[in-house]
Amino acid sequence: MSGDGEIRRVADLVARGLIDGDRAAAIGRVVDRFALSITDDMAALIDPSDPDDPIARQFVPDEDELHVRPDEVTDPIGDAAHRTVPGIVHRYPDRVLLTPTHLCRIYCRFCFRRDAVGDGEATLTEAEVDAAVAYVAARPEIFEVILTGGDPLVLSDRRLSLLLDRLEAVPHVEVVRIHSRVPVVDPARVTEETARLLRRRFATWMVVHVDHPRELTPAAGAAIARLVDAGVPLLSQTALLAGVNDEAEVLEALFRALVRLRVKPYYLHHLDRAEGTARFRVPVAKGRALIASLRGRVTGLAQPTYVLDIPGGHGKVPIGADPLERLGEGGEAGTSRWRVTAPDGGSHDWEG
Repeated sequence: MSGDGEIRRVADLVARGLIDGDRAAAIGRVVDRFALSITDDMAALIDPSDPDDPIARQFVPDEDELHVRPDEVTDPIGDAAHRTVPGIVHRYPDRVLLTPTHLCRIYCRFCFRRDAVGDGEATLTEAEVDAAVAYVAARPEIFEVILTGGDPLVLSDRRLSLLLDRLEAVPHVEVVRIHSRVPVVDPARVTEETARLLRRRFATWMVVHVDHPRELTPAAGAAIARLVDAGVPLLSQTALLAGVNDEAEVLEALFRALVRLRVKPYYLHHLDRAEGTARFRVPVAKGRALIASLRGRVTGLAQPTYVLDIPGGHGKVPIGADPLERLGEGGEAGTSRWRVTAPDGGSHDWEG
């Protein structure tokens, strides 16, 4: 279906048939709390007649968002505990997050930073950018700077280029990683000029967020191709979401489509417990079973790591099923006996 413009107001949702008019007041209260923006590219994919449409589920506000469970918090991964200067989160020794803006082109209803995104006033000032880059420059152990947000590609090419110029002048920064949904949800934003400006002294990587194979439209594929052809390697991250992609067939289609586009699936995220996101939760046991079902079924290129960000700022860990079970000491000193589960589910004993 063709698009009719971006959606930024509750009235736009009603006009596009994405919510009934009698829900407008309730949805208005949700939007007052959590930002709303749906790009034309994504709005055009939504089937208003399908109450279970996976694209709508990700982006159209729902009354349940105001129902906050006791275990849901505003900062589920503990960014605040590792915030140093404005815009910098330093959780791991060799890398930092740098958040130049809290604006996005589209707002996911399950975002772990949903309490902060949408705030235009939180975009870094020039003085704050100076302080953030100075923080990085003063710490030679920082190998990688991860531009996140918000979405860094909300910035104009000029502002993005100036920021990359600043980081390029820090000799110990060898990798800059950009996390963005823009190549998928607003592919026209990624021009050939944009792709070229990302080529730098350091290695620039991009991680695109995509959750359902329908998001990978021909336009999104073309934007991704512009980046890859310009020499920018691409990874992907996906949130495991009930009612969106919590079926093996959907994940298989998504990860295969990404590999065809020259994007390596990187992370499958277990959902962070941000406020009002309970309707998207998938039990860990189901997530482990889903990721295990892909082993041997799809190429290793198409298999991400299933990860959990430990609440409270304690870091990210893989939580996929372990195919090794230790049985005891081996026959040789220092070795152990193991039981190994094969991709087909069969068990095999092994020593090593």
